[in-house]
Amino acid sequence: MEALIVVDIQNDFIPGGALAVPGGDEVVSLVNRLQTRFGLIAATRDWHPPDHGSFAANHPGKRAGDSIMLEGLNQTLWPVHCVQDTPGADFAPGLYRDRWAKVVLKGTDPRIDSYSGFYDNGHRMATGLGDYLKEEGVSTVFVAGLATDYCVKFTALDAQGLGFETYVVRDCCRGVDLNPGDVERAVDEMRTAGVGIVGSAELGNPR
Repeated sequence: MEALIVVDIQNDFIPGGALAVPGGDEVVSLVNRLQTRFGLIAATRDWHPPDHGSFAANHPGKRAGDSIMLEGLNQTLWPVHCVQDTPGADFAPGLYRDRWAKVVLKGTDPRIDSYSGFYDNGHRMATGLGDYLKEEGVSTVFVAGLATDYCVKFTALDAQGLGFETYVVRDCCRGVDLNPGDVERAVDEMRTAGVGIVGSAELGNPR
């Protein structure tokens, strides 16, 4: 069985948001069309407490883009974004959600960031998404959303590592490219790990 994972299409990640991904709003209509091809859809949602350790504002003298060590892991610092119960954490306007079977909240622990929809960045705590998909009989997952070089990448890598046949629908994603070339490097890393990179036009009729 196949499933689609819709990653972090939230207000703070689209133009006008606190951590806008260039062209992030373009994925809304693309992902809406993509969803019609899947019987099982899960979504992930950044859901940070205001004191989250990944926010530059919580580290005096630091700026977004700086790196620190957080709970023993290298952490890029970000603007305050996707804070729980704020408009920035809401899903983007127009994104279809009526057929979603599950929404996974991530980044809820202030001590550690969570790019992947399956684990925190240290693989210390699972979100439950992997177990849920396996219980539903899913063997193949397709990943789409924001951002290619962060949450999409790590979600796809973890899905592959958990034994799912994994594909990223590249035209239904957009990247941050914090450092020029990050998106292409992320795509190469996923390919090397065995993740398939496909276009939505290759997926054909509803699955």
